Amino acid sequence: MSEVAAEKLQPAVPETVGRKPVQAWSLTGMLVLLYMINYADKATIGLVAQPLAQEFGLSASTIGLVSGLFYLTFTIGGFGAGLLNRWAGLRWSIALLGLTWAACMLPIAIAGGFAVLLVSRILLGLAEGPSSALLHTAAYSWHPPEKRSIPGAWITAGGSFGKIALTPLLALVIFHWGWRAAFLVMTAVGVAWCIVWLLTWRDGPFIRANTSKTGATEGPQVPWRRIILTPTFLGGAVAVCAVYSLVTIVLTWLPSYFELGLGYSRLEAGSMFGFPSIAGVVALFLLGMFSDRVLRHLGGRWARGIVPAISMLISGLALALLPLISGAWQSVLVVSIGYGFGMAVLPLFNAAIQQICPPERIAGALGVFLALMAVGGLVAPYITGAIVDAAASPAEGYVTAFQIFGMVVLVGGIIALLTVDPVRDSAKIGIPSKA
Repeated sequence: MSEVAAEKLQPAVPETVGRKPVQAWSLTGMLVLLYMINYADKATIGLVAQPLAQEFGLSASTIGLVSGLFYLTFTIGGFGAGLLNRWAGLRWSIALLGLTWAACMLPIAIAGGFAVLLVSRILLGLAEGPSSALLHTAAYSWHPPEKRSIPGAWITAGGSFGKIALTPLLALVIFHWGWRAAFLVMTAVGVAWCIVWLLTWRDGPFIRANTSKTGATEGPQVPWRRIILTPTFLGGAVAVCAVYSLVTIVLTWLPSYFELGLGYSRLEAGSMFGFPSIAGVVALFLLGMFSDRVLRHLGGRWARGIVPAISMLISGLALALLPLISGAWQSVLVVSIGYGFGMAVLPLFNAAIQQICPPERIAGALGVFLALMAVGGLVAPYITGAIVDAAASPAEGYVTAFQIFGMVVLVGGIIALLTVDPVRDSAKIGIPSKA
């Protein structure tokens, strides 16, 4: 029997059980908006990197260290996603995270200073760590398993939308009112979102449909180790860690690369921050739709493993060839293509992980998976800063860093190509295969 035929024979949650499409997509839209705010919070440090360096006399490696410490606590926080979900539920967990983010932005604007910046970014990382797992779990509660690539793509695209829509506005705010104003704006936006969220959110039927009236989860209790030790989980974690190292470099250093490396003005560099994200949005939805079509015809191994691995190979190759590119706009184009094809794989690997998990394990497994992903952010910004400090010129340093991490993405893509197969691994751990 073929892989596709075997998947079609497996039981699935009926798509129509308690699901209202308008409500499902409007609430998914709220999650996308929060992910926009999440990435704008992260990107703020990149937008203010040069004013911070000038005001506090910071080196590039010191700014990279601040960013790296943010991703250290971001990684630690990610392991708490499952516990937070069980303790407070999706509605209050996500609201608590959003309010904490807003609170972490405020001290930087009021008190300023390097110590306040450092502590605030560390606390922000801890609070943002569980967010991606909880947001994906919340979205999955409104969409059946076989149709989760596109909602996942929308959430991941929220990061790109944040850089496309919000970072140019933040660049204008910084230009007219100074870097502290950017943190005040993000505080206000975060509080406003939380108010709307608490008034509108309801858990979707694809969580409730798998839970009995007594609150006990139906179906087999799969031990954590059986999920985490699968080749799909381990190979996927290596792949997303490689991609995320590139993401954190872009968030921390891209405006500086455009300004100091390519010669654009500070306002132009901030406004152009969204260019790679535009490429990312296009790649996210094209790859998501292509993956869903591949899933119907070739099965989960191709859709969740081979397709994203090939996308990573394209991303890594583009960035590895960056030193051969001459011209400012050509360099922007190559970085945008490399970033776009890299970002596009994240929802596909997330979908692969949910495919090997029973419903009660999704939030916790995604929390661990995305915490491991964030390990790429621990060292990548600092290494980039150190490379720039040691290079003959900022332009040479940034290009070298992008080339190095492009090769890291290439290696991650090869590992994913060899390991990620959610259909095989869901069968091994004894849960029904899901699309």
